[in-house]
Amino acid sequence: MSDKLVLGLDVGGTSTRAVLATADGQRLGAGRAGGGNPTTHGAAALTELTAAIRAALGDTAPESVAGAVLGMAGYTKLGASPALRSAFDQAWTGLGLRCEPQLVSDVLAAYAAGTPEPDGTVIVAGTGAVAARVRDHRLDHVADGHGWLLGDLGSGYWLGREAVRGALRDLDKERPLGALAAGVLTELLGTDTIAPRRRDTAAGLVQAVVAESPIALARLAPLVLRYYDADDPAAVDVVQRGAAHLADTVAMVRAPGETTVLVRGGGLLTNDTPLAAELAAAISVSWPATTLRPAGDAAAAAAWLAALPTAPDPRTLHSRLLTSA
Repeated sequence: MSDKLVLGLDVGGTSTRAVLATADGQRLGAGRAGGGNPTTHGAAALTELTAAIRAALGDTAPESVAGAVLGMAGYTKLGASPALRSAFDQAWTGLGLRCEPQLVSDVLAAYAAGTPEPDGTVIVAGTGAVAARVRDHRLDHVADGHGWLLGDLGSGYWLGREAVRGALRDLDKERPLGALAAGVLTELLGTDTIAPRRRDTAAGLVQAVVAESPIALARLAPLVLRYYDADDPAAVDVVQRGAAHLADTVAMVRAPGETTVLVRGGGLLTNDTPLAAELAAAISVSWPATTLRPAGDAAAAAAWLAALPTAPDPRTLHSRLLTSA
């Protein structure tokens, strides 16, 4: 067993996961807590971040950690806010950690969670959506990830928004509701019964949407996928268009016919979802020789990135950390 220890973190808006491991790939501890991303939740999120780290460390002396990588969305914002960075640094040293933490994009962590290859492409679709070309284990070119108002095409938010728009079209055209539209009404209004004045139901649907944060529409994504599985034409259309958008985003960062690895990450693509299947079909057109690899544990991948600079056999190390994750 190597004496050098590394710490990897997957710092998200809803959960934070930490993995402590030796530099040769033996996992020593793991921790999980709530959303610990200070760039989205402010300094209060540092309580969750430190809780995940403490759980992963257990009885291990913090000063024995020689390297740490944190995969975090919007990580560059941390450096842009002196107050937030100061709070983060205080929380870090308050844990007894002496190594300098390396902050990287959660997109890079997702790529590393799918492959040890230094060069390739990653497409991530969860609440948002983004693609990136990776060169020498660094982000080289990023596309989309522009947020719900201006981008994130094919994301969970986008799927939910298109489902609501489809329901509104059914109401506006005074035609019978499709299965997906009825499901949207039930989810947001508690019933799929249409008022005598259809406009009243449409107005109620709009009010239900605007009463919440726009990004909350992402909670409708599982509904869309469920009706896709039931062969509802509207759901199939939404999912296929979403997959086409994701494939177009990949094309912005990946050359036609390229054969490097292509990793799929994010909750909508990591599992065998209809969106992942439709994306695979779209990808096969421009990259017929490419197999989409699912991303694994991003916290374990972050630990791998922390150990990578001194790893004699990166691929074996990757296999050890990700297989046991």
